[in-house]
Formats: sequence, structure tokens, C-alpha cells
Amino acid sequence: MKQTLYQALLAMLIMAALPFVQASAKRVSVPKVYAFGMAASFNDSIVYFTDIQTLDNAWVDSKSRFLQSRDTYSYQLREHLSQKLQMPHRTCIIFFNEKQQKLQKKYDKLKRLYTNPKPGRQQFDVRSLTSADFRFEVIDLSEEIALEEEQEAELESQRKELKAQKKQKKAEKKDHKGGKRGKSE
Repeated sequence: MKQTLYQALLAMLIMAALPFVQASAKRVSVPKVYAFGMAASFNDSIVYFTDIQTLDNAWVDSKSRFLQSRDTYSYQLREHLSQKLQMPHRTCIIFFNEKQQKLQKKYDKLKRLYTNPKPGRQQFDVRSLTSADFRFEVIDLSEEIALEEEQEAELESQRKELKAQKKQKKAEKKDHKGGKRGKSE
């Protein structure tokens, strides 16, 4: 009875975790990703732009090509502005692309939007953060990915074990039924 309960609980745990494991796309390290950051606040008209920087060996999602840990990169910029420039509570955004020309177009468009506002719109004080002032630090996800792959392999092993146990139980039931029929005849 305890073993059956344990098996049922294990089966539910595996079935609950399996969709999350299989649904996640693979993350891959790419040689270069280009990125820049932008920071603004609702409390003033100061807008910061970083230079376009090269992130060597950054991690991206293999399907969507989205930069992984974007929130951490934004947080790096926010912390820099808060600690070094005493500009807390900034909303920071990171823009990225694997092609520098495409990112340069985005950079130029955003900078133009803030430096040349349409008549009747707010003027912004646009400031630049050069690479000498601030650099993004590449986030290394290799250890995290190795741990996830290890957990995925363990779940797969448990799933196979559970499947084998079910198959064995089914065979035992079949043998048990067959044995009863033979005795009654």
C-alpha cells in the first residue's frame, strides 16, 4: 500500500514537472551580442544612453534569439546610475541584437526621438554613458544550464523507471488473472 502511494505521488510529481522541462527552449552561448542601455525616470527629464557594447559569449534563447538574463543587465545599469551618479529609481531598458547594424538603427531612432522631440512635446536632457563610464558584465549561465540539464536527465530517468514499474505491474496482473482461469477450469 505504501509503495503504491509512493509510486502515485512520484508519478504526479514527474507529470507536473515534465511540461516545464520540455517546454523550455535551449539556451546557447553566441560569440557576440551587441547591446546598449537606456535609463529614464518619471520624476525628471534626464535620459541616459550607454554606448553600443559588445557582449562576448552571451547567452540567448535558441528559438526566439532573446538575450537571457535581460533583467540582470538592466539591473547593472540601474545600480550604476544609483550608486555612481546618485540617480536612483531609474527605469532601465536593454536593447540587443546579434547584428550591430540593426542595433545601430534602433539606437539612432531612439536617440533622435529624445533629442529632437516633436513641437509641443517635452524636451529631454539626453546624457551619454561611454564604455569608459559603464560596461555591461556578461552573465555566465553555464553552471545554471548544467544543473538544469542534470535535473532534466534525473526526471527522465525517474519517468522511465515509473513506466517500467507500471509495465511490470500490468504483466503481473495479467499473469495473476491467467493463473486464476487455469485453476477454475
